[in-house]
Amino acid sequence: MANISLKPITLKELANILELSQSTVSRIVNGAATAHRIAKETQERVLHAAALHGYTANSVARSLRQKRTFTIGVIVPEISEGYSTGVLSGVEDELLKDGYFYFVVSHRHRAELLISHLRSMVARSVEGIIAIDTPIDEDLPIPLVAVSGHKRHKGMIMIELDHDLAAHQALSHLKLLGHKQIAFIKGQAFSSDTASRWQAIVKAAAALDLPINNNLVIQLENPEPGPRPGHEVTQELLRRNRSFTAIFAFNDVTAIGAILALREHGLRVPEDVSVMGFDDVLIASTTHPSLTTIHQPLRAMGQAAASTLLSLIRDDTPILRSPVITVYPRLIVRESTSHAVTHILAPCLEVNDQT
Repeated sequence: MANISLKPITLKELANILELSQSTVSRIVNGAATAHRIAKETQERVLHAAALHGYTANSVARSLRQKRTFTIGVIVPEISEGYSTGVLSGVEDELLKDGYFYFVVSHRHRAELLISHLRSMVARSVEGIIAIDTPIDEDLPIPLVAVSGHKRHKGMIMIELDHDLAAHQALSHLKLLGHKQIAFIKGQAFSSDTASRWQAIVKAAAALDLPINNNLVIQLENPEPGPRPGHEVTQELLRRNRSFTAIFAFNDVTAIGAILALREHGLRVPEDVSVMGFDDVLIASTTHPSLTTIHQPLRAMGQAAASTLLSLIRDDTPILRSPVITVYPRLIVRESTSHAVTHILAPCLEVNDQT
């Protein structure tokens, strides 16, 4: 086994040992090898030698030399499993390629905390900010890219899903299965996607000649992440004594909460009630039954946000015709949806209900 040196060496010395240029070695140890298309074998050889000889990239010296911080701020509503983590994985992919450091803060849907975090990021000299599911009203002196922010102002670039297409895909699937009595669970008022997604659902329902019964529309109120909010509103739907054969939930974790509530009332999914989610987070394919859902390309959205932000920082982005970059959904059919049943579903529902 080779001895690992305890005395660090310089970049120049490491390059001489490897018989490579300093620029090539620098790009590899600073995480920019992929962006410069450096061969995998060369990357492995350099990283192995760097560890063996005790070389560590001095990012502080690089920052001082170039008068830059190579740091990005990322702000999210909360740090939890699901939407934000899916986007963050894509953000990380891109930033690591270019040797950028990033830190993540959550505002917990508190306006004063959001403003405080934004100002703190600017004070700490981040070179740009990525806001995930977070409407930004502040004018910032640095580049800003928003993922599902839905608030436009000068200088902001938006990464947005085509919600019209998503709603049409979801409702077309349910209609094809014979569902006409569909319950809808809207997102919390603070979510950036809630209004846009609901407008798209209303438009798609009209185009497909599917009725929307206001008694079967309910909004999430509980701000906590996880399935509990979906569980609570589904219980309320069942208490309203209105028949429905399917639920279209705001997101996958809400759909999982809905399934739990339906089971507690003796209903089977999808035999009695079909349930559709939205997002296609990792757990959607492993829950029982696995969720039929609308796939958002969350990782790709994060990658697009980060690469766009870095281009803005380098000022090498051509003038955009539109400040919005649109990404597209895909229907994923799994086990939680099936053909509509003809009998009334829940024991508490009235057979003669025509509302």
